[in-house]
Amino acid sequence: MTDYSLMNKQLLSLTEGVEDGISNLANASALLFHTLEGLNWAGFYLYKNGVLLLGPFQGKTACTKIPMGKGVCGTAAERGETIVVPDVHAFPGHIACDGDSNSEIVIPLYVKGSLYGVLDIDSPLLDRFSEADREGLELFARALETVLSS
Repeated sequence: MTDYSLMNKQLLSLTEGVEDGISNLANASALLFHTLEGLNWAGFYLYKNGVLLLGPFQGKTACTKIPMGKGVCGTAAERGETIVVPDVHAFPGHIACDGDSNSEIVIPLYVKGSLYGVLDIDSPLLDRFSEADREGLELFARALETVLSS
């Protein structure tokens, strides 16, 4: 089981004194990718000009532009809520950037009250993300929002 409290402490340590958002997102994606087991992608899509654009990530190459309301990322961003998908093949309109992905969690990020982007994590395992993962990753996202707001 992942120690999300420790991972949040590591995030805050990695980002302390670093004012560049892209640098902080890059380290956050690496921390997630190398801490959580059973992943094939961990990273961010950033909200710009009404679409989600690929940001820092770890894993295979990815889709570069996702319209709002499309796929898991665009749907989570549009709704403003976390979406956990046990089987991406059963999600209507899923965007298959990596055919090896079978489950996914997407958490919207807000900075100063506005949509900043989404945290997107994929796994080749079906039903990879538990309720404990959702809660822990939402806390991680809230800590990251604080970092990005400063």
